[in-house]
Amino acid sequence: MARTTSLEIVSELVANVMGVEVAEGDRVEAGDTVVLLESMKMEIPVLAERGGTVAAVKVTPGDVVQDGDVLVVLV
Repeated sequence: MARTTSLEIVSELVANVMGVEVAEGDRVEAGDTVVLLESMKMEIPVLAERGGTVAAVKVTPGDVVQDGDVLVVLV
């Protein structure tokens, strides 16, 4: 039986969460936008690095995230 490895998608900068494009249980493919961030008046899409199922969404619109904060967990 293959082990499922989780993947934490993290913020790479200090930013405001503009939108969350996925919900727990959603299936995503590599390159899909999972969260929209805003920093210095620029909209920054955060993309899934690989396909998987969303196990957890750790942010909501309006949150302020720091570099390294977990946004979404995929399995």
